[in-house]
Amino acid sequence: MRISLFLLVFCAFIKVQAQDDFGSAFDKINKEVQSGSKAYINLKNATESIGHRLTGSANGAKAEEYAYKLLKSYGYDVKFQGFEVESWSRLTNETKVGDSADSLITITSVTLAHSPVKANVKAELVDLGNGLEEDYKQDSGKVKGKIALVFLGVLPGSPEGTPSLHRSEKTAIATKYGAAGIIIINGVKGGVLLTGTASVTGKLIPIPAVCIGFENGMRIKEKLKNQKQFASIDMTNFSGIIKARNVIATLKGTDTLGEKIVVGGHLDSWDLATGAIDNGIGSFAVIDMARTYKALKLENKRTIEFVLFMGEEQGLLGSKAYVEAARHLNTLDQVKFMLNYDMTNNPKGFATSRVEMKDLFSSWGSQITKIDTGFKNLFYSGAWLHSDHQPFMLQGIPIGGGTGGELPNNSGPFYHSDGDVFKLVDEQQLKNTVRFSAMLVYGLANTPALPVKKQTDDELKGFLKQNNLEVPLKIAGEWRW
Repeated sequence: MRISLFLLVFCAFIKVQAQDDFGSAFDKINKEVQSGSKAYINLKNATESIGHRLTGSANGAKAEEYAYKLLKSYGYDVKFQGFEVESWSRLTNETKVGDSADSLITITSVTLAHSPVKANVKAELVDLGNGLEEDYKQDSGKVKGKIALVFLGVLPGSPEGTPSLHRSEKTAIATKYGAAGIIIINGVKGGVLLTGTASVTGKLIPIPAVCIGFENGMRIKEKLKNQKQFASIDMTNFSGIIKARNVIATLKGTDTLGEKIVVGGHLDSWDLATGAIDNGIGSFAVIDMARTYKALKLENKRTIEFVLFMGEEQGLLGSKAYVEAARHLNTLDQVKFMLNYDMTNNPKGFATSRVEMKDLFSSWGSQITKIDTGFKNLFYSGAWLHSDHQPFMLQGIPIGGGTGGELPNNSGPFYHSDGDVFKLVDEQQLKNTVRFSAMLVYGLANTPALPVKKQTDDELKGFLKQNNLEVPLKIAGEWRW
């Protein structure tokens, strides 16, 4: 009896191993993407014919239609998932700084998203360093009614381990301590100005928020060491409720259990440039993964949903709408894994929130390295925020994507800036994202059994604490425990 049981278990193990030998499928994916990928040309056409892809704008609607038609042309069942978004766009902005309230000089700045529709403040400027809670506590309340000056990221020379909060979290802290406005210093040299949302909720914030260049910011910080500085922020913006649409292409699985893998990336961009890197390289890689599956007529055990989210830049609005709709329809439990591609480029391995995936990911990765030794089969497990995986992760759903790659052509400094243009995109590296990621999707969609399940509420709480996400989630109002 024991021998028979052993043989049954052993045979089942051998069967699983055999089923997870995806080398043949991976090879087909590799050849198809290398010879037939349309990601580069599709992204080029989008940047030239549409421009930026700001959610709620006419350009944003054009991008939604563009993605829909592409996926439809590949033979997909495609649908729009509509949701309402508080649209925001900048109109006018003038920021001044000087030694006295009556002698202010205009400095180059850009308004941060979700700043008030109208604001005109003039006040003393207070240096709050990295803009963390402890910086305000050390200030002993002196920032109330004044304008906070904080650094985006972590100031050079800060103690090791200093946390780097998102600009929206730093703005929330400034608001909490009574600041009348906030000026954020960009950490990139060369006068680069970065936009982005200053709101943790995707709603309008009560104080004006602007970004200034590194050189101007550090010069002001030096002056503040010896004498008072004053600032004024005068701005107008537009805000109004409009409609936006996620684009969802579905590839039905053969399994009748209804399990699905969601593969997503945000289609929207800010309005300063064309968003070729953020997130053209991610969203158009997702579209080309979908094209590849249809071109090869690949069948999968689990259903795959390729999702182009809108509203990510304005507060993960599209992915939150997706999760909320699935909760309402009681279909969220069907999502067994979510892969997110946000500025993913030329990955060298796979990342996931669940360390239990290491053996499977490494097994598939070793098969990929036989096809291309440029793939290093790296593995990372952990948790992170501020992209479309977050709403899924906060429901306990395992998430992941690519890791170990670098952005092409030193494009990192141009994130969220007017320099995020198509010439920064590297065609072969974009192909690498498509082919390695399509292989990962194939593995997740076809492995007989996934070693991870949705986390319970208690498991999720412990997991988020372990990954030091309690504080930023509390700031954002998303800590539900």
